[in-house]
Amino acid sequence: MDNSAFDLEDFLKTLTSLPGVYKMLDAEGKPLYIGKAGNLKQRITSYFRGQPDPKRRALLAKLKRIEVTVTRTEGEALLLESQWVKRYQPRYNVCLKDDKSYPYIYISTAHPFPRVGFHRGAKTQPGRYFGPYPSAGAVRQTLKLLKKLFLVRQCEDSYYNHRSRPCLEYQIKRCRAPCVGYVDQVEYRQDVEDTIAFLEGKGYKLVDALVQRMESAAERLQFEQAARYRDQIASLRAILEDAGLGAERGDLDAIAVAMSERQVCVHVAWFRGGRYLGDKAHYPMCPVGSTPAQILAAFLSQYYLDKPIPGEILLSHSPEDLALLTETLSSHAGRKVRLITRPRGQRQKWLELARANAKAALDQRVSQLQGLTSRWVALRELLGLDSPVQRLECFDISHIRGEQTVASCVVFSQEGAIKSAYRKFNIQGVVPGDDYAALAQAVRRRFSGQDQELPDLLLIDGGKGQVQAVQAVLTELGLSQIPVVGIAKGERRRSGEEKLYLSWRDAWLELRDHPGLLLICQVRDEAHRFAITGHRQRRARARQSILESIVGLGPRRRERLLKQFGGLRAIKKASVEALSSVEGISPKLAQRIYETLHT
Repeated sequence: MDNSAFDLEDFLKTLTSLPGVYKMLDAEGKPLYIGKAGNLKQRITSYFRGQPDPKRRALLAKLKRIEVTVTRTEGEALLLESQWVKRYQPRYNVCLKDDKSYPYIYISTAHPFPRVGFHRGAKTQPGRYFGPYPSAGAVRQTLKLLKKLFLVRQCEDSYYNHRSRPCLEYQIKRCRAPCVGYVDQVEYRQDVEDTIAFLEGKGYKLVDALVQRMESAAERLQFEQAARYRDQIASLRAILEDAGLGAERGDLDAIAVAMSERQVCVHVAWFRGGRYLGDKAHYPMCPVGSTPAQILAAFLSQYYLDKPIPGEILLSHSPEDLALLTETLSSHAGRKVRLITRPRGQRQKWLELARANAKAALDQRVSQLQGLTSRWVALRELLGLDSPVQRLECFDISHIRGEQTVASCVVFSQEGAIKSAYRKFNIQGVVPGDDYAALAQAVRRRFSGQDQELPDLLLIDGGKGQVQAVQAVLTELGLSQIPVVGIAKGERRRSGEEKLYLSWRDAWLELRDHPGLLLICQVRDEAHRFAITGHRQRRARARQSILESIVGLGPRRRERLLKQFGGLRAIKKASVEALSSVEGISPKLAQRIYETLHT
């Protein structure tokens, strides 16, 4: 980008006084800082007045251009700022790292016999969605409770539609077997409505309703049904008491900030419908000198941008622009949202709990990073490198007899794994089992693109031969300066007894229990895990397609085969006679299946 025409003085003279968002850009046009303002002229001009603090001084030293976008209100500017900060991750902003989408509980209410299940992603199917929940574990724990309380099915429709007899869930009293007609639609719908009421936070009202049903059943001398209601009431009361909310039944989050010299933790505890759902610690990237008020203001706008907002949010510190945040979040939620910085009673205890959890999570994080930092220093000393290692990448290969070979590339920095930079490569066009060629192809594909961020050290799961194959590719690409280390297993193939081959020395290095070696093994094991996962996924897709390619073997017959034999491996071992014993599989089709799987 050519910034020679940018005149700062002239820019400030002509700057508008309307609300909006401004981007401060470096020489390459990358955002250094993104901010919002009710008056753009006043806000941007303030950067160039008085004695700047260290953060502002560092920012202005790299500043080459400013771009502004005008909005109708300051609230719109806040939302736009949050979107851009999450997209560009500027160095001098408080940036909340992107996470997976949050999970929900889904009820397929349009189905005659609805199912309750786990859901993550776009809400495209008709039905009810409850959440979001802080983690998949919280959803699964809730689903387990629902299965015990209300006996609503949780099986997939594809499984439900092909049942001819009740499954184990019915036998252990976790489902009422609607798949085979053991419960009528009206009675089952009542269980679904009870499930919805529980998830909506109406647990105490549901207890009252169950008491009335129990008394009514007893009056009709339906003692077995009354006993079922009694057990439901007892279980439900125990769950509501364990939630620890007492008479407080609203939706709220408790958010606390804990800070050390170099790390920040923002801890969020979730309370929905009168139940404690769980908590999660976030570690946003913050410039030096950030205050809790600044961190909370940035966190709130970014965190709630793409998820439902509770009616109350308890905060450990008062954020900057509290009134603007309250107005914007209320507008975004479509109802009033309260930001409470000085709660009382039970809410104060919840906020103190969030503070304690934030401090504990931060201490653990700092301890882990300190241990990791010492390992990186030990790694440099172990390998005798001239400069510190800031980025490390590791390649591994996974296959079974050359079938569906997958290469993995994992990336680590001094703060841990950078999972957004992980890559998998489906290897094609090489002789099955040729790990040298597979590694060479993966490395070539990884480093062939333009403007690639290069590692300071490259690890290869293998010995001298694998390293030489990779070196040849790096030399071809003009990247021979990257040091390559091969990790070979020792004679007894035990962890901690690995041998390292150093490409720049053409020498082997043997040692045990060295902190640097522990880091290398940790990265190697992660690459191995990632490669195996990719290989299994690719193999499963390929093998499923083998059955799909057989003429006359439709979805139902494939499903019967897989259920009868328990998987493709067992089908492959079966004789023609065993295959033809499955309902719908004729001897002619069985012969075709056998020949296809053994060709």
